[in-house]
Amino acid sequence: MTNVKGKGGQAGREVRNSKALEVGARVGLVAYGVVHLLVAWLALQVAWSGTEKDASQSGALSMIAENGAGKALLWVTAVGFAALVLWQLADAIWGFRDKDGGARTLKRVMAAGKAVLYAALAVVAARQATGSSGGSGGSGGSGGKEETLTARVMSAPGGTWLVGLAGLGILAVAGYQVYRGVSRSFEHDLTSSATSGTSGSAIVRLGQVGYVAKGVALGIIGVLVVLAAFNHDPDKAGGLDDALRTLRDQPFGPYLLTLVAVGLAAFGAYCFGWARYVKRR
Repeated sequence: MTNVKGKGGQAGREVRNSKALEVGARVGLVAYGVVHLLVAWLALQVAWSGTEKDASQSGALSMIAENGAGKALLWVTAVGFAALVLWQLADAIWGFRDKDGGARTLKRVMAAGKAVLYAALAVVAARQATGSSGGSGGSGGSGGKEETLTARVMSAPGGTWLVGLAGLGILAVAGYQVYRGVSRSFEHDLTSSATSGTSGSAIVRLGQVGYVAKGVALGIIGVLVVLAAFNHDPDKAGGLDDALRTLRDQPFGPYLLTLVAVGLAAFGAYCFGWARYVKRR
């Protein structure tokens, strides 16, 4: 049995370190960066022009589709995200052998969570490329989907508790994103050459600002979901678009949302550096 596990682990490391998967993952990280830059641009429009465009990852991919070469770019994006899925699954199954016990388990669970996120983005990109997305519509595009899903969960036995726990889980992830930015633990994802010299300092700063901004945006989503559970009102739930609009409607909201948009743009730029200096475990 040990021999079988050893062979499986070796096979997993070979998959994880394959050149083809590395190239695909780099493409996926660049695409991830572009998506964040577009979301940042949409967030600025929400802050200052009251646009009804969907300020979410889905809305960002819709913007790519509007480009002359949009379909081709979306297919490249979908393939890149699919490579990121395989990369994270390999980590979830065979990775983090330098960690022990609970630390390794936590890292693998987080890698599995990232795989789910990248898979969702790959599906959205592919659907946009084939024209079967149904359109993102206005400001309720992604938020409407979140509310529908929340309503379905709430209608099930114990559904309100499940939604509340989901909201708390989102808040936990949000806190971890902020922690990653403040502690600079994201540097473990980069090769050592990424953090040296002037360019390295820039990449680190972009990562710090970007992770904190992502944490803030996720935190607002988590609060919305918790409130939906507390009030037993799925209409209060929402996705990234709803979170950004909620922030805009607060005192000094446009200015606060602008800061978040700048942070999201910083994360997008960080992804380009991440793609160049991604660490092969």
